[in-house]
Formats: sequence, C-alpha cells, structure tokens
Amino acid sequence: MDLVVGRIGHAHGVKGEVSVEVRTDDPDRRYVAGSVLATDPAEHGPLTVEQVRPHHGRLLVRFAGVEDRNAAETLRGTLLVVDAATAGETDEDEWWDHDLVGLAAVTTDGRPLGTVTDVVHVPGAPLLAIVDEEARELLVPFVASIVPEVDVAGGRLVVDPPPGLVELHEP
Repeated sequence: MDLVVGRIGHAHGVKGEVSVEVRTDDPDRRYVAGSVLATDPAEHGPLTVEQVRPHHGRLLVRFAGVEDRNAAETLRGTLLVVDAATAGETDEDEWWDHDLVGLAAVTTDGRPLGTVTDVVHVPGAPLLAIVDEEARELLVPFVASIVPEVDVAGGRLVVDPPPGLVELHEP
C-alpha cells in the first residue's frame, strides 16, 4: 500500500522548482537531496529530489530532470508516495490516513456521527470527513482537543465537538 507524503503544487520560478504540500511528519527524511519518491499517477515518476528549501509554509523542491517551468507545471497535482512497508513506525498519537478511514465517529456521550470517509489535508490541521447514514458530510478538525480518542483496533474515534459544529450538520 502506498502512503501519501506530499502533493506537488504550482511551479515556482522558471528553473523547474515546484511547491510541495507536505503530508508527512518527517519531511527532513523524505525530502532530502537524493531521495527517490514514487508518484501517483505512476507515469510522472519516480522523482529524485535534487534541492529543497522552505518557502511560506511549504517546501520548494527541484527534481532531477525537471529543468523548466513547463516541465514543472506538468507535475502539478501529482501525489508523492512511499511504500507503507518502508514508511517506518508511527508514534502512539499518529495515524496514517488509511488507518482513520472507515472508523465510526461518536460524540463523547456516545451519539453516532457517522463514518470517517476521508482525511482532507488543508493548511493548519487536517479535517476528518465524516458521513452519516443520510449521506450528510461533517468536516471535523483533526486536533486532540476535538478528537480526544482514536481507537483503530476498536474501529472508532471520539469527537468532542465545540458548540455549533454538530448542530450545523443536523437538518
């Protein structure tokens, strides 16, 4: 199984650099000169990192063989992936997206909210997309104060919603 560690954004400048939305807690390991990253779609890679530098909360990365802005733009939207078998262990309070998708979401008092269908990566904290039995979607910030408990083995997570979050979701 492939794990997403980044998403290529827009081209930056004219020398082939691209912005990368980092989706890993270990960018210093994944994004170093010489690192080889598989891609989704596969035909865009694999890509070898040549140069990396931080820029406005993202990384600017130059990949081998991507020499100009036009070549960089063809990579826009490409996911950078690693094989789960080589990804390494996570800490007890860290989860891969695929660990969370499919979990039942309940409130702290046990009221069912639905099932996690996606993890949406946005600047700041990721959002859990939770869909109820009526196909309504609730986006919940995935932060410890709002999602205090994740039990992957038990197949559920607990949401302690701030005032208004769940009420906005109800008909």
